[in-house]
Amino acid sequence: MEFSAKQIAEFLNGEVVGNQNVTVNNFSKIEQGEKGTLTFLSNPKYTNFIYSTQADIVLVDKDFTTEQEISATLIKVENAYQALSKLLSLAESIKPTKTGISQKSDIAETAKIGENVFVGAFVTIGENCKIGNNVKIYPNTQIADNVQVKDNSTIYSNVSIYENCVVGERNIIHSGAVIGADGFGFAPDEQGRYNKIPQIGNVVLGNDVEIGANAAIDRATIGSTVIADGVKIDNLVQIAHNVEIGEHTAIAAQTGIAGSTKVGEKCVFAGQVGVAGHLNIAERSIFGAQTGVTSHIKEAGGVYQGSPHMPVGNFRRSSIALKQLPETLQKIYQMERELKLKN
Repeated sequence: MEFSAKQIAEFLNGEVVGNQNVTVNNFSKIEQGEKGTLTFLSNPKYTNFIYSTQADIVLVDKDFTTEQEISATLIKVENAYQALSKLLSLAESIKPTKTGISQKSDIAETAKIGENVFVGAFVTIGENCKIGNNVKIYPNTQIADNVQVKDNSTIYSNVSIYENCVVGERNIIHSGAVIGADGFGFAPDEQGRYNKIPQIGNVVLGNDVEIGANAAIDRATIGSTVIADGVKIDNLVQIAHNVEIGEHTAIAAQTGIAGSTKVGEKCVFAGQVGVAGHLNIAERSIFGAQTGVTSHIKEAGGVYQGSPHMPVGNFRRSSIALKQLPETLQKIYQMERELKLKN
């Protein structure tokens, strides 16, 4: 399906600069732009590509000014990146959707299945499950007994959802994710052997949650591991038992959060962040890549990095000092030699 620059600008409340009748039917990166595609510019590092891109339409921020002639038609909007997101969502919404239940699936008689549901081949849905309207469950996914999957959620292939877990509305769970596996709970005895503590809780996912591929969210020992509304979890993230993640928090790949930690709303965890157990993390906290969080974060809105964590300004100064350490040591050794000679 093709859209003109005029139609796109009207949808985005933007301003056309150039040929308003030019049409596009696909998207491209600005450095690899092709005829018939739309691209965007939001990062100043890519500004030079706007003068050479072959894309026919480029979304730009409304304050963007040109330094030389541009062949593409520009659409000026409040925020080019957000505008692109709206267009991608529109394109996704007009794709044909799958419905129907595969004869190769295995659905318990006591399960309740909503309307306009897609269930792929070799999907297993256990006893007393409740599957909402417009849910899509792709092949080879296993849903255990007493699970709820609410309206408009999508569960991709090879996902495992253990018994009694709850998946909210408009969730997206990517391939290989495991929701509700046992928490890592063991009690050592007098001989130093680890005895398993039964994990009898569940996992509750709020609405508009997205779980990345091969992420794991463990069930609570007692009660619930809670992922609140709007949380976005990347691939290969581990959330331990009884953790609570606040609304609209984003967690990047390979992050691990240990048991019973409570994370406030709108926090950001970059890649490979490690968080110790039984901590409270204040809202809007931001952790740089590979940060090790070892104690409570009490003040909202802080930015941290390093292991153990420290304010990012301190971490940067420490990093500079560490780089200078070999040279500094040589100076100290030289001073020691000179002092010995004097004495």
